[in-house]
Amino acid sequence: MSKTKTLFITGVSSGFGQALAQQALAAGHIVIGTLRNEDAVQAFEAQAPGRAHGVLLDVTDFDAIDRVVAEADNAFGPIDVLVNNAGYGHEGIVEESPLDELRRQFDVNVFGAVAIIKAFVPLFRQRRSGHILNVTSMGGFITMPGIAYYHGSKFALEGISESLSKELKPFNVFVTAVAPGSFRTDWAGRSMQRTARQIADYDASFDPIRKAREERSGKQPGDPVKAADAMLKLIDSPNPPAHLLLGSDALKLVREKLAQLEAEFAEWEEVSRSTDG
Repeated sequence: MSKTKTLFITGVSSGFGQALAQQALAAGHIVIGTLRNEDAVQAFEAQAPGRAHGVLLDVTDFDAIDRVVAEADNAFGPIDVLVNNAGYGHEGIVEESPLDELRRQFDVNVFGAVAIIKAFVPLFRQRRSGHILNVTSMGGFITMPGIAYYHGSKFALEGISESLSKELKPFNVFVTAVAPGSFRTDWAGRSMQRTARQIADYDASFDPIRKAREERSGKQPGDPVKAADAMLKLIDSPNPPAHLLLGSDALKLVREKLAQLEAEFAEWEEVSRSTDG
């Protein structure tokens, strides 16, 4: 059996966070999960009394994060693994979507994740051990019309994760960006924030995409429990990767994107080279 670890997972009330918390507890690990209300905390702790610890935290309450992390580490730690899972999707055409919706998307998906990371890095660096998993998305590599704000947030988290992994490697601290494809979570359902449609020019191209996304919610190929098992394998690895795609759809679409990029670079190679002094 693998070594028992203590995990701190943001957003354990649904989706990947919930599945990972349940699978980690079933495997004998200790899980500290962030939740938004006291009833949810009690329900979470009842799953595995003494090993499931709920903490009240909204990842956009930046002033509270350092205190909550320090208290959790003192009470239930030392924490071995941080899983930045809390996040949501925004759907809307860029021209139609207010800037405030972009700010909110980045506050949760990027600033919230980075604020949590910054609370953990000193602990992991001083201990010379630790593993940070940032749940990004295949949408941090590939893009689709109508979710530009979401893609922006996940591209940002991918870049931050990869750079951070290089900064922390000398201290035996690993960072993995975990990029799922389409999974049966609430992402495209009740969690999705959708901007109202206004501009008729986009009706023909975008309305069918929005409808298909809504209808497909809950029927995606990916199983969150299997994603959780993959993440448990990841934290058990002595040499985890900087990137892990989850799902055959993610693998296929990201590989296609890389091939497309290579073809585009080759086509414009002469122009690219022409700018050297």
